[in-house]
Parts: sequence; C-alpha cells; structure tokens
Amino acid sequence: MRIVVVGGGISGLAAAYRLVERGAEVVLVEQSSRLGGKIHTAEIAGGPVDLGAEAFALRDPQGHPSAAVELVNAVGLADSLVYPAIGRAALAVDGRLRPLPAGTLMGVPGDLETLDGVATAAADRDHDGGRPLLGPDEDAAVGALVRRRLGDEVADRLVDPMLGGVYAGRADDLSLATTMPALAVTCRREHTLTGAVRAALAARPANSGPIFGTIVGGVGRLASAVVERLDAAEIRLGLPVRSVTPAGAGWRVTVGSTREPDTISADAVILATPAAPAARLLAGVEPGAGDLVGELDYASVALVTLALPETDLPELSGLLVPATEGFAVKAATFFDRKWAHLRRPGVTLVRTSLGRYGDERVLQRDDAGLASLAHAELGRLLGRPLPEPVDARVQRWGGALPQYAPGHLDRVLIARSSLPATVALAGAAYDGVGIPACVRSGWTAADRVLEGLNA
Repeated sequence: MRIVVVGGGISGLAAAYRLVERGAEVVLVEQSSRLGGKIHTAEIAGGPVDLGAEAFALRDPQGHPSAAVELVNAVGLADSLVYPAIGRAALAVDGRLRPLPAGTLMGVPGDLETLDGVATAAADRDHDGGRPLLGPDEDAAVGALVRRRLGDEVADRLVDPMLGGVYAGRADDLSLATTMPALAVTCRREHTLTGAVRAALAARPANSGPIFGTIVGGVGRLASAVVERLDAAEIRLGLPVRSVTPAGAGWRVTVGSTREPDTISADAVILATPAAPAARLLAGVEPGAGDLVGELDYASVALVTLALPETDLPELSGLLVPATEGFAVKAATFFDRKWAHLRRPGVTLVRTSLGRYGDERVLQRDDAGLASLAHAELGRLLGRPLPEPVDARVQRWGGALPQYAPGHLDRVLIARSSLPATVALAGAAYDGVGIPACVRSGWTAADRVLEGLNA
C-alpha cells in the first residue's frame, strides 16, 4: 500500500506521520529544498526566532488539547512547550495605543460599553422583527454583517485589524462561517450581533489556562521532530509534481523536470499544497473539483524581524494597526515581552507584519527598504524614534494566506465529495489557517485515503 503525499508543509508532514504510524508505505514529495512550509526558524542576533508561525492554539473549540499539542506530545516535545509571559495587546487608533476591548470575538464586541473610545458603535437592535441574523446554513462576509449591525468604526477599527492580523485579509471579503464558525452558529439563532457574541463566548469551555503556546528553540523544532519520525518514508525534495493521472486501480504521479520526468505508482494520493497547484493536479483526477479549489485566492505578506539595542517597550505582547490609520505595518509582536524565553541581554526583539490583501504594493520594496520602513513606522506607532537595529531579517511569504470568501466551506465540501476515495485534500486552503487546523487536516486526509483503500 503506497501513498504519495504532495507537499511538505505541516499538513503534509502530519499526513505522512499518520500514514507511517498506520504501516503505509509513504512517498513525500516537496517542490522546495526544505520541509516545514511556513514553519521556519532561523538565527537572529545570536538566537532562534520564528520567521513564520510563532505559536499555536493549545485547545480545540471543545476544550480538548489541540491537534498541535497532540503532535507536540507525540514527537516528544512536551517538555519544551512554553506560554506567553504577557498576553495583552493594543490597538493603534488616532495616534494612541489603546487596550483591545474585552469580551470580543475577533474584535466583534459582545458589550458595546467596553469599546471606551476605540470605536463608536451603532445601536444593535433586534434583527428584522426578531428573526435570527442568519438563516440555517447561511454564510456572510464578516465586514458586511458587522457594518450593518454595529457600524463602520467597529468594522474598520476592531474587526478588520484582528482578521488582518491572522489572514492579511479584509473583513469585507472574509467568510464568517470559516473565520468565526462559533459566531456563525449563534448568529443562526440570535437576533442581535452582540447577543450572538455573548452566546458564542458563553458556549466556550471554561478557561483552564493559556490560550496559545510555542516551543523553546522555535516552532521549527516541531517540523524537524516530525521529519525525524519519518524514517520509514521516502522523502523527495526539490521535485515539482507535474500530474496525477489514473493508472488501473491506482494513480500515476509524475514528478521532476519536463526533460527528465519520473513517475511514482501510488495506491492513493494526498494533495497537501496551496490551492493553485492542487487545482492543476486535480485536472487529471476530477476537473470540477479543481475548478472549485482554484477559486481560492491568497494574500502575500512580509515579516520583518528587528533586533534592536535593548529598548523599553510597552508591557504588551504587541499591537494591531487598522488600515484606516495609514500605516504599512499592520501588526507588531514584541517577541521578548511576549515570550520570556526569547529575552537576551542587550537586545530587544520585535517582529512586524506588512502586506494586506488587495494592497500589496509595499511588498515591491527590496528587503532593505522594507526593514527601513518597518523600523520607521514602528517608532511612529510607539511615539518615539527607535535605535538602529543591530540585526534585521525580512521573510517574504508570497501567496501565503488563504482568503476565504463567503461560501468557502460549501465549495470545499462539494470538491471533496466529488473526489475518488483514494484522493484527499489537506491544508490551510480548505480547513483554516493555524498549526492545529493544518495538523488536523493532514490527519483527516490520511484517514480518508486509508478508509478508501480498505473499503
């Protein structure tokens, strides 16, 4: 039983790990020269710093350990799990840093009195004669719903920067059901948006500790630890996958250059790639599914990590910047405030994020220009010039963050249901961003093809 996994990000690695555990023969093919995808740790100013995902949720929506924590435990990294020293963040509004209001879901407030100068909200009266905000199974753009119920300031100053920090997208374009599924559920029975937020918050399991965690030495250690447990798998790096086509009861996977292609015979295939290459490969499997997958768009971002001479910063984990404030920087993480294990004598570490969906012109600057811009804007946001960095690193993630338009979940469901039982899709393109979602997606894809082979 040979299974080919296409894509060596954390989704593909999780799928391969699951398959090897179940005794399958696995061939993992990755186009780049490195495994881990957007999990990438590098050395900056004498120590490890994450250049991609820097943390992960510790619990799933039901309050159980998240898939990321399950994987951390499985690969022997439980003793390296650490939690934020500071969890409070701020919003940069009207030239000031203001605390993020309490009692919100991704910036959507459950109590308008907590906004306290951050934004002026419209009255959130009962919807349309007391009917629920959304019909059964209905989806909506987050921004449209918030603007209609609470006004533009709440959408622009609170919700948009929160979603922008996660997806680099705009609230007006993103699916409520995909980005905030718990709120979508309560909007289908509540008559006000604030009431729906309160109901979603009340349905959460009781808080039993920190929400997020990371790994001492960088999240890259998680990817490396998974790879170390894939001894039984064949890993092929630096090879593009050109096609997947039927071959008897199985599949023929063509890899390598057009001049010297190679073929791999497979009983099943998992596509753990971004949407565009997955759509291209699905053309030889089920073109209709490829068309649906190909509708997904992406945003590009750049992360600029600055190692400053030791500098006083606010006692915050970081800040978010609404697009309406006119900055290219949309978020900053005060690394060595947020994570005590990253503190180093004489150095202050800050990571800034630039690039918003539909307005990525700033990313056309070269690395030096981006680092200079991030440094200057960070000083303006903090209200004082900052010392010149002793080290800086620009990490570009082109087409990195999926933009889930309303109806995304339905499109994914239709695409998956049209595929043969021995072909599966995995990754952020389908099941959400974040390490736990990607790990769970990889495991689910592995289980699907194993069930298909055993049917």
